[in-house]
Amino acid sequence: MSRCFLPGTQIEIIHEVERGHIRHVLFDFDGTVSLLREGWQRIMGPVMVEMICGDTPHTPEIEQEVHEVIEETTGIQTILQMERLVEMVRAHGLVPEEMMLDAKGYKEIYNDRLMVPVRERIARLERGELTLEDVTVRGALAFLELLAGKGLDMYVFSGTDRDDVRNEAGKVKAARFFREIWGAVGSIEEYSKEKVIREIMTQHQLRGVQVLAVGDGPVELRNVKAAGGIALGVASDEKKGHGWDEEKRVRLIRAGADILVSDFAEYEALAAYLFPE
Repeated sequence: MSRCFLPGTQIEIIHEVERGHIRHVLFDFDGTVSLLREGWQRIMGPVMVEMICGDTPHTPEIEQEVHEVIEETTGIQTILQMERLVEMVRAHGLVPEEMMLDAKGYKEIYNDRLMVPVRERIARLERGELTLEDVTVRGALAFLELLAGKGLDMYVFSGTDRDDVRNEAGKVKAARFFREIWGAVGSIEEYSKEKVIREIMTQHQLRGVQVLAVGDGPVELRNVKAAGGIALGVASDEKKGHGWDEEKRVRLIRAGADILVSDFAEYEALAAYLFPE
């Protein structure tokens, strides 16, 4: 099927939307702005397989099941992904009951492993061995600066723990652009991306097309579309920090993306499309 791009760009239009009304913009953080957590899927996947299988040899079927769960849940709070893991461990029955952990226990194992490369990247950034360009999606900071100049209210809503996402937003020099940075706290009752969208729209008496969500996961795009808002998907190759990840692109189209970019290199053209004079 042929793809529809804005003329002269790689900005892909999936659905035409009512433009020019956006007042509030919600950004996912990891994989959308920051690359500090690049590769988290390659850490979560083996953790899940290991917890499901215990001492039993891994099978391709279990590895595929884990892959599909991670794809489906990208963008939600980590604790909810770990609740899914608890269900999978029980369903497969390969681990004795006394060896099973709860979602918090599995999350602790995953976070301990994930934070090893994250802390190393932060240390290398602080030593000057990495640049801001190395640890952010191409053009993301320039896009944020351009939007900030338009007087928009911008927020981060992330599935990463709140203290961590606030710290990492500071490390990549993005925190200054956001009115608020939300991340996961105790429970879904206290925080979810759906709840954030609903509360912003109610508090500011917004119509759907006044809200834009920007993210690389299906959760935030589905949530904003359910509220009548505009969904901008970022289908970026996180290893490079730019260019298309075709699997991610397909996933974001299924989630309801209106507009797709591989990164923010064409941020001026993107902003001109979203905010026509």
